[in-house]
Amino acid sequence: MHSHPEAADTLIVGATLYDGTGAPSVERDVALRDGRIVAIGNLSNWLAEDVIEANGRALAPGFIDVHTHDDTHVIRSPQMLPKISQGVTTVIVGNCGISASPVSLKGEPPDPMNLLGERDAFQYPTFAAYVDAVNGAKPAVNVGALIGHTALRNNHMDDLKRAATGDEIAAMRAQLEEALAHGALGLSTGLAYGNAFAASTEEVASLAEPLAVAGALYTTHMRTEFDAILEAMEEAYHIGKHARVPVVISHLKCAGPSNWGRSTEVLASLEGARKYQPVGCDCYPYSRSSSTLDLKQVTGDIDITITWSTPHPEQAGKLIKDIAAEWGVSQQEAGKRLQPAGAVYHNMSEDDVRRILSHPMTMVGSDGLPNDPLPHPRLWGAFPRVLGHYARDVALLPLEEAVRKMTGLSARRFGLTQRGEVHVGWHADLVLFDPAKVRDAATFEKPQQVAEGIDAVWVNGVLSYRDGQPTGDSAGHFVARGTRDAQVF
Repeated sequence: MHSHPEAADTLIVGATLYDGTGAPSVERDVALRDGRIVAIGNLSNWLAEDVIEANGRALAPGFIDVHTHDDTHVIRSPQMLPKISQGVTTVIVGNCGISASPVSLKGEPPDPMNLLGERDAFQYPTFAAYVDAVNGAKPAVNVGALIGHTALRNNHMDDLKRAATGDEIAAMRAQLEEALAHGALGLSTGLAYGNAFAASTEEVASLAEPLAVAGALYTTHMRTEFDAILEAMEEAYHIGKHARVPVVISHLKCAGPSNWGRSTEVLASLEGARKYQPVGCDCYPYSRSSSTLDLKQVTGDIDITITWSTPHPEQAGKLIKDIAAEWGVSQQEAGKRLQPAGAVYHNMSEDDVRRILSHPMTMVGSDGLPNDPLPHPRLWGAFPRVLGHYARDVALLPLEEAVRKMTGLSARRFGLTQRGEVHVGWHADLVLFDPAKVRDAATFEKPQQVAEGIDAVWVNGVLSYRDGQPTGDSAGHFVARGTRDAQVF
């Protein structure tokens, strides 16, 4: 008696499977049907419309970019080429206290909300309106969203250079609760930025209180990443403890030359806090950061490259010290004349980057800035850089561990249900790549370059990218907060 062959939409044959848990790879075939993984094993008796011969290449869960500023980009440029071309299948937006919703502007977007676009980009007065817009745009990737503290302050305060009053906090909380009811992942802060720096610890702790009952989390671009970093970490832990929620420290780094080498202390602080509460972090695999131009950081002790300037667009791509010399003024004065502007800061040590990236608590996020005309190369290169440069070439960490930091760890921490690992019944978000060839092509000089070695990407079972080109099919959508796995933090 012959068993009838099973049918699938897609059959991936002969893959080296990295399942996202950190377990060693295994040779497997994987079948996809109706957006889900329906079988894993030796599937020689299966039939499928689309058969992909993996020939031993790596098959992994689609990468989850936990740290993005793609809030408006997923709607305005739904093909999402900088991310899908890296094997990213889900982006988390709303980081660093800035989100596209809920937002009602009174004028121009306050710094650093301008990273998300000009005034006309902010069209979502409620989070529900944003969810509808994402689903309407049908982007190539899935979208999970945090709510930004600075965005909420913008909605309810006449002056962002002071602490919020009790009534203002109550109004912000009501908006946060509405967003959580519609599936937001949690609250983010950007306390280092001028428009949130005046917020007290109590303001944030009080605002964070609704997170616990929702099963949401708190992520933070801390009050400082420079010399007082340990104190800033303590503040983050305190807020998490007060609100009884997990804490994710965004883009953990030791910024500024006087801080170089302190990653050992910083990671020891995180490990110590983990004994008492759930904490973790993300990082990007580069030793330079990027944001709006902050005059506080124009001290002359590091190089700063200008990426854009509204009054002086012709200065993009130049070092601020060279612009200052050309104008015959101080770097500080040059910075004032360039504002508003964007910058890349040459502010980290490679040893610290490696120590933080390879730590088991660390997830990978790009922190890419899609609206930047000369973006930091992390926008197009972060994930392949970990797989190629750090896992393969430098042997900083095993490939299965690199994959875990981009998939399973991230999905479990943020509560992205049935994503981030390869299991029967789970969403078919997958990436097929060649471990020998995968490489980031984006550089600081030529940042907008597609990575090499990413051969095929499926989002919700739909082949969305293949052999260096988007397929034209997209199946991404808004992903609401699911149940977070308390064990993995």
